[in-house]
Amino acid sequence: MNKTAIKNFAIWARNKLIADICYRAGLMGITEKGIADPLPQSTLDAQFYDIGAAEPYLVAGEAIKQRRQLVEVIRDKEKDSDYRTAYQYVMEEVAYTWFNRLIAVRFMEVNDYLPSHLRVLSSESGKVEPDLVTTPFDADLPFTTEEEAQIIQWKQDNKLDELFCFLFIKQCNALNEILPGLFEKTTDYTEVLLNLSVVDQEGVVYKLTHDIPEKDFNIEQGGQVEIIGWLYQYYNTEPKKAAFEKNGKITKEEIPAVTQLFTPDWIVRYMVENSLGRLWVEGHPDSDLRKNWKYYLDEAPQEPEVQAKLATIRKEYAALSPEDLTLIDPCMGSGHILVYAFDVLMQIYESVGYSQRDAAKSILEHNLYGLDIDDRAYQLAYFAVMMKARQYNRRILNGENTCHVYAIQESNPINRAHLKFFGADLSDLEKNTAKMQLEGLLDILTDAKEYGSILNVPEYNWELLRRFVGGIDDEVQISLESAGVEHTAEELQKLIDLGETMARKYWVAVTNPPYAGMSKMNAKLNSFVQDNYADYKSDMFSAFVVKCSTMTRTNGYCAFLTPYVWMFIQSYEKMRKYLYANTTIETLIQFEYSAFEEATVPICTFAFRKGYIAKKGCYLRLTDFRGGMEVQRQKTIEGINDHNCGYYFEQCSDNFAKIPGSPVAYWASSHVFKLFSEDCLRSHIDARNGMSTTDNNRFLRFWPECSFEKIGFSSKSAEQAKASRKKWFPYNKGGEFRRWYGNNSYVVNWFNDGEEMKKCVTENYGSYSKELRSEDKYFAEGISWSALSSGNISMRYSEPGYIFDSKGSKAFVRDRTNVFLILSYLNSCVAQNFLWILSPTLDYNNGNIEKLPYISAGNDDVIIDLGIEAEEQSKADWDSFETSWDFTTHPLVYLSKGLWEQSNVACMMEHYYGELPKVSCPLEICYLLWQGQCKERFDQLKANEEELNRIFIDIYGLQDELTPEVEEKDVTVRKADLQRDIKSLLSYAVGCMFGRYSLDVPGLVLAGQPFEEKFVHASNAVTGTGVLGAPGLLRAPGALYLRTEDGVKQCTFAPDVDNVIPITDEEYLEDDIIARLCDWLKVVYGADTLEANLDYIAKALGNKGTTSREIIRNYFVNDFFKDHCQTYSATGSGKRPIYWLFDSGKQNGFKALVYLHRYTPDTIGTLRVDYLHKMQRVYESEINRMQDMMDHTTNAREAAAASKRKDKLTKQLKECRDYDEKISHLALSRIALDLDDGVKVNYRKLQTAADGKFYEVLADSKNIMVKEKK
Repeated sequence: MNKTAIKNFAIWARNKLIADICYRAGLMGITEKGIADPLPQSTLDAQFYDIGAAEPYLVAGEAIKQRRQLVEVIRDKEKDSDYRTAYQYVMEEVAYTWFNRLIAVRFMEVNDYLPSHLRVLSSESGKVEPDLVTTPFDADLPFTTEEEAQIIQWKQDNKLDELFCFLFIKQCNALNEILPGLFEKTTDYTEVLLNLSVVDQEGVVYKLTHDIPEKDFNIEQGGQVEIIGWLYQYYNTEPKKAAFEKNGKITKEEIPAVTQLFTPDWIVRYMVENSLGRLWVEGHPDSDLRKNWKYYLDEAPQEPEVQAKLATIRKEYAALSPEDLTLIDPCMGSGHILVYAFDVLMQIYESVGYSQRDAAKSILEHNLYGLDIDDRAYQLAYFAVMMKARQYNRRILNGENTCHVYAIQESNPINRAHLKFFGADLSDLEKNTAKMQLEGLLDILTDAKEYGSILNVPEYNWELLRRFVGGIDDEVQISLESAGVEHTAEELQKLIDLGETMARKYWVAVTNPPYAGMSKMNAKLNSFVQDNYADYKSDMFSAFVVKCSTMTRTNGYCAFLTPYVWMFIQSYEKMRKYLYANTTIETLIQFEYSAFEEATVPICTFAFRKGYIAKKGCYLRLTDFRGGMEVQRQKTIEGINDHNCGYYFEQCSDNFAKIPGSPVAYWASSHVFKLFSEDCLRSHIDARNGMSTTDNNRFLRFWPECSFEKIGFSSKSAEQAKASRKKWFPYNKGGEFRRWYGNNSYVVNWFNDGEEMKKCVTENYGSYSKELRSEDKYFAEGISWSALSSGNISMRYSEPGYIFDSKGSKAFVRDRTNVFLILSYLNSCVAQNFLWILSPTLDYNNGNIEKLPYISAGNDDVIIDLGIEAEEQSKADWDSFETSWDFTTHPLVYLSKGLWEQSNVACMMEHYYGELPKVSCPLEICYLLWQGQCKERFDQLKANEEELNRIFIDIYGLQDELTPEVEEKDVTVRKADLQRDIKSLLSYAVGCMFGRYSLDVPGLVLAGQPFEEKFVHASNAVTGTGVLGAPGLLRAPGALYLRTEDGVKQCTFAPDVDNVIPITDEEYLEDDIIARLCDWLKVVYGADTLEANLDYIAKALGNKGTTSREIIRNYFVNDFFKDHCQTYSATGSGKRPIYWLFDSGKQNGFKALVYLHRYTPDTIGTLRVDYLHKMQRVYESEINRMQDMMDHTTNAREAAAASKRKDKLTKQLKECRDYDEKISHLALSRIALDLDDGVKVNYRKLQTAADGKFYEVLADSKNIMVKEKK
């Protein structure tokens, strides 16, 4: 089945149908803006509407009545909302009505199920014109004489679209006789809005018949009724997305779209086979039906006492006949579960001697029931079930057979005053009883579309109610009060059928219930669930699981596809306990986290028997098998057939209560269950949630954004932090998977004990304590981790001085000498093994961390030493790169300082590589040394972690269940990477060019201070006392000096004074970034090896170019800023660059980097006058030179090259001039920035002139700057 084609068509067709229907409505004066009155020249038989054309649009005859109906429907809907919403709802309703009919007719014509056996939408011969249009009188459709004449006229006039629409409506009306649940009579407003074409190749009919392969509809070629379900799901794609993205609650109109999810065919088979199928074969053990069921799980071996109880139950099953096997899907969607249940029931019927023809009729009459909140889903489910019956019985579509599937309907429109006219031929007692019960049913079904099938309907006397409604008093006089009583009786009969279906008990309930957190649901639904399913209110699906169990007979079966969160997390603990106490889990399959691409949550499928027995269930754990649902299907079959596969388990739910929270830890061994009954980590740690700032954009910063002098790194307590008068403090906020140390990326505004934040939170929430949690633990030493993860947990040491986030949770060790003991345990495979039980949804919350089993051992010192060494290795790795605030010097730079000691270098090379590798330049030597260091650190950390695993496996006695090996991907220090490390070297070099770093001192130099505070020019040779009393130095005239704590040092490499570094795509300027880089490389690695070092860098970068300089230049022009933004970004917080790229556009006319921390109101003016204008003069000169070359050369190739370059330069010059126009406004505005505002705010602020207008002059503004306030 081509699901891509199906999805593309369904999404497109919805929009196309709505657009065409809205166009038709607009012709009649009905638009999203309102409903127009007819023009004055209109009469009773002809109405005219202004459509903005030369002639008004005419509505005549039956269409006037249909338009009036359309207006009434919109106005009626408007009472519940507003006009625009009502209009959109009705247009959507008409669109899906015709969509359903189109795909139903397509399915029927492909499978030759149409009574006329004449194709309606396509042709047997393959021509575009449908056979119905070609030979309309062969279709056995009822035409009047006038209609026959009109058909002939349309054909003569070649008006095929008008003819097709007429014939299609006729065909749909004819199908009403055999499929009334889908093809209602269309002599209403839906008919007048139909706007289909068979000629247009961009029309819905053409695309339906050409874009989706015909075999996907043809049951003889592998097509199934399943295609109806996929079309329905994909049709709802955009409404579902829009409902989830909007602010506010989900309305009842949106509930079908947001909760609809089509169930994969093989999971439907698993659920039906292990519920309905199991019910039959357990009562008929000699049946060989199970051999047909690939997804049936045989029962696990049971204890003798359990076998005895099961034998008693199976006697009850044995007494059942096929007609007794009632099954309901209360969230049937498009009917997929009911369709496969039909197949299984057919097998059961045939096994006891029924013919397919008789069985099909009996199944419709006795076995299958379905409910859905959505009318369109009902139509498709009805159609799907009837088509399945038609597959087995060619005569089933005779208008005499129907099925028990229903859309939930509301009783609101019922005229209750009519109830007094019913009950003829009933006694007074019967009449009063019926009236009371009927009123009760009407009360329950009031606003029923809000709630759906979770409504609880008591068992009324349904036969009495039918007699009551069917007996209208013959003496009723036609009056204003009694008008419409027959229609009321008709509607009441439908509600009685619906109520009986909702109230009865079934042997089997199978469904894929809606997944929707109650926080998004509207107030009515929320209140109902709170009142009726208080213990199961976390999500709609949990309420449905419990509801289905109440709809099922004792010893009946239920089967579901649901998110698997109910198995583990705390908010579903009462649901788990309900299931353990009232049901017996028979089978369960837990899927890989992201296997079901149609869902946004991890899922499981399971079946249980209603009624508790201490029985072992069968479980398949597919969590390790990535690759989507097809891989999951294959692994399911393997597990069913081979119980030694390693992921098949047998477990009694009684054991689950031995673990705190009673998770469904079916894979745990008896030894693990025993460990959970002993001491837990709660005795040794205090795990806390941190603060929710309530406004991260205001109170959190990526630390490089801030002035370094305003960050308090040394505060060990709240008192010290307050006394420091610093504004920003280190902040644990989770982050990527990294163990032992790191993810120190954020700082939080906690100036004056959080004065500003506390005031903000108090104003918004009344009190700050609920949001700014655990204040007593701020700045304390602890163990931090990311509460939400996509895999294994990663614990990190957090030294004193940090505040922490709600998702960067923290554990405080009661005996602080054991910090590294606990940290080592938490980073071990043993702790992770327990966490897969407690937190398999990857939400590593505080409670689950504290619940971990903990055994004190006698070799604590060994563990602590290994843990400390692991933390030191991780910290050394973290501090090797400039995103660490403890970064000092780039490793490829500090290693260069020892290159003169050749014997030492040779020893290190021998140590790392066992030989002396051939090298091309000093930079390559440094890289090889760095590569050796990284590998040694990586290998040592891996060895330490494996040794810790080995120790803890022995302590906990898990030698038979776990191995100590650590995969390389889980070792969270970096190996050397030539391209990445060369790029980071270039970034460090740029930092030296700006004065952020210096080759003369370690760490940050300029990070928010004025340039003059750190650097000074000597205008003439002087001597004197250095800074901070250091000895004076003889200063060479014009040189640049750096103020240090040891005195004033002449800069080995002088930073750029005006804070502008131009990037040009050719070698135009003496001080562009390539020239500056060459100067820097000469200082670091020696002037005599410059070219070799450039070659090495160019090779590592791999950019386009013919020379090393050209390759490096292209990197700075095209990729440096992208890489810088990636480096200076944090997960979930976006890009926070500190080197800002002024960029004129795609022609690369002008580019220049500016260092945010050195920006002043004069920077843009300097950039404009000294650099942008200079580049314009360069381009003008080069253009003239190219023209001169073209004028004087006799070489055609040279002339062509000069012409091409002139064109390029001309475009660059124009771009620069346009850029100058924009940047002049900003230069004149002399914009001031405040580093405390952060990059996102300042990025917009710098580009907003004094007049309030925005001028985009910086690269990637859309993705970096804060959104504009409206």
